[in-house]
Amino acid sequence: MPAQTAARSASLFGRRTLTRTQRRTVAFYLFISPWLLGFIFLGVFPLVVGFLTSFTNYDGLNLQTIKFVGFANYLRPLNDPDVGFSVKRTILWGMLNLPLWLVLSFTLALILNREVMGRGFFRVMFYLPSIIPAVAAINAWRIILERNYGMLNHLISFFRPGTAIGWLSDFALPGMTLIAVWGGLGAGMIIFLAGLQNIPDELVEAAKIDGANGLQVFRHITLPLMTPVIFFQLVLGLISSFRELNLPLILSTVGISSGVPPRSIYLYMIHTYRQIFVHGLYGYGTALLWLLFIGTVLATALVFWTQKFWVYSEAPAEGGGS
Repeated sequence: MPAQTAARSASLFGRRTLTRTQRRTVAFYLFISPWLLGFIFLGVFPLVVGFLTSFTNYDGLNLQTIKFVGFANYLRPLNDPDVGFSVKRTILWGMLNLPLWLVLSFTLALILNREVMGRGFFRVMFYLPSIIPAVAAINAWRIILERNYGMLNHLISFFRPGTAIGWLSDFALPGMTLIAVWGGLGAGMIIFLAGLQNIPDELVEAAKIDGANGLQVFRHITLPLMTPVIFFQLVLGLISSFRELNLPLILSTVGISSGVPPRSIYLYMIHTYRQIFVHGLYGYGTALLWLLFIGTVLATALVFWTQKFWVYSEAPAEGGGS
């Protein structure tokens, strides 16, 4: 009788019907369920809805008037001159921002990788801009770069009285580059520092014993071994440059909802933002986003293709590499 009761209880509650592997599997999915649900409902579901929306005339409000328009939203950029202009400004922005950020963060990492007094303090100070909230940092830079009462123009006025340079209008793109490099310098420096500290000391010491100077050590040891890290930073920076929105959006002195921001910082994402949230063209805007995704994938694939010519690998790639 007790045995029958125990068997009945086991069948009711299933405590003894699961194997150890099955229990571990159930526990695994229970633990990852918060992330899994977030990934599905905040990641996969919006992507699917956005992709379907790009084939409609949805205006963000009226579901009753929604219609399927096929590939019309994907062909519309061919007749939209602002798309071509914003693409050119985005490419120019990337050409200004990305090389400057890579060179300065790598140089800073080289300096702070040396045994110098207070290098820990300087590492912290250079990294701090990376953790400052973007809105606060950009608004602080607006105060510095403003034409009439900006701190930078007042400083220049000590040497050239009456200076009123429009850093946010006439030179908005260089001004935006300055802010972006300042904000991302610390994060880039940390990654380059990690790569520099993984270079074996034995290689550097052996080169010095053979008579190599500092420049030769950098050229033949440090730089080749750092090319994988440079490649990683290049890919991340390229993707980040294409999707830049917050910086030109906040720097706009006109107001993004009431007018057009300065043309010099009219990037692709700004145009997309205006189509969706100003003109209510959700279908067209999401199509622009998917075109941006395709362009980013193609640009990234091109960079991956070039790595065999300049990225160091211990196992040389077929047809190139070092």
